[in-house]
Amino acid sequence: MEVDETKCIGCGNCYDICPKAAKIWEIKDVAHVLDLRYCHVCTLCAMECPVDCIKIIRNAPEE
Repeated sequence: MEVDETKCIGCGNCYDICPKAAKIWEIKDVAHVLDLRYCHVCTLCAMECPVDCIKIIRNAPEE
């Protein structure tokens, strides 16, 4: 997951919708990802973002 901090408005929607918010997100002026180990890649944060600044990156299958 990546957050485009130039687009983020710090609304906190990602934090509010995330089941593991306290372990993953920190919202100050913009959203910051703290620790992706707890992320289940549910994509709720990206769907809730009003400015589309969250990009979900899934691991590619290893060859």
